[in-house]
Amino acid sequence: MMSTSVDLRKPVPLSPLLRLLIVTQLAFNIGFFAVLPFLSEHLGQAVGMAGWLVGFVLGLRTFSQQGLFVVGGALADRYGIRPVVLAGCVLRIAAFGWLGYAERTGAVIGAVLLIGFAAALFSPAVESEVARQAVIHEEAGGQRTRVLALFTVAGQVGAFVGPLLGALLLSVDFRTVCLAGAGVFVLVLAGHAWMLPQHIPGRQRVRLEGGLGVLVRNRRFLALCCAYGAYLLAYNQLYLALPDEVERATGSQSALAWLFALSSLLVVTAQLPVTRWVGSQLSLRRSMVAGLLLIGAGFAVVAVSRPADWTGTAGLLPSAGFVVLLTFGQMLVAPVARAWVPDLAEEGRLGLYTGALSSVSGLMVLIGSSVTGSLLDGGLPAAVPWLVLAVVPVAAIGLLPRR
Repeated sequence: MMSTSVDLRKPVPLSPLLRLLIVTQLAFNIGFFAVLPFLSEHLGQAVGMAGWLVGFVLGLRTFSQQGLFVVGGALADRYGIRPVVLAGCVLRIAAFGWLGYAERTGAVIGAVLLIGFAAALFSPAVESEVARQAVIHEEAGGQRTRVLALFTVAGQVGAFVGPLLGALLLSVDFRTVCLAGAGVFVLVLAGHAWMLPQHIPGRQRVRLEGGLGVLVRNRRFLALCCAYGAYLLAYNQLYLALPDEVERATGSQSALAWLFALSSLLVVTAQLPVTRWVGSQLSLRRSMVAGLLLIGAGFAVVAVSRPADWTGTAGLLPSAGFVVLLTFGQMLVAPVARAWVPDLAEEGRLGLYTGALSSVSGLMVLIGSSVTGSLLDGGLPAAVPWLVLAVVPVAAIGLLPRR
């Protein structure tokens, strides 16, 4: 469990490696989100794909990334993070360049798969080392969750800046956007080739064989994956259930942009103060319990208001309440879940476990989203799908490890 005796008046400075990895997350997301938000429209209009094929291609991108995180994590354990991160950056540069010039369906699919696989290499490598360094930071008197919160904020800032950069360059053309995204990763590659150590003290290299078998028998870790998957399924409703509710209330989805901006602003401004307070007051498990309860309350707000069938500005208030509660729940759950992984992982296999957290929970989201879509389209009373979604994160509390 996390220590609660940290002197918050004298924060422990971050190591140079941690600072590099946090800036890495910022750069990763700037490059990624400069391109991906505009991919769907490009595929539909410029390439001429049918709507179902656009959805299929975007799904392939998610599968090739989240589904293969466990592979990238295992490779990081075996070969160290430097070669895996550098290889991922090279592949991402090639993929964005390929996508910028791809005009046929097969070429687009190949580029999109390569984009996802590149992230499946460098993201679990970076995330696992951040988690390991966070434990070292805690042993020096700092807060483990503060490190993961900084990592989250850096990613959120990148996710905010990236689309602005992409929208600016889209006035030229989509190819320019792709080449700019590739350029960001060229800078990341050069910086890491220069600054990322060949060998990180304390990081062991282990054989690939045998790790997965131990992982699938680790019930406490798998329980954490399931609870984290419930959170991700809830978070995914920003893109599935929330648009339907906003369109019902206002007749269009234009207000979504403001709600997404509200979520990003809350994370950027409130994540660190929330983490600082929670880190001094709550254990890892209690923090996740509080976060999952807030998320459940967000769905309940919409469920309770649905029978009134409010529209217009008043109709947006439950959606805004949902976004606020979901975002504060995210602030509690996301950093803490990743901070908990080192306590549950087998020695020397933190990369594998970090990757598996994303892969297992991502598979749950894939299955759960299909069920959620059926609920939303099933002709049930309007409040029922939101009530069901409220139960999921609350029920997941029972899965959390107790020690």
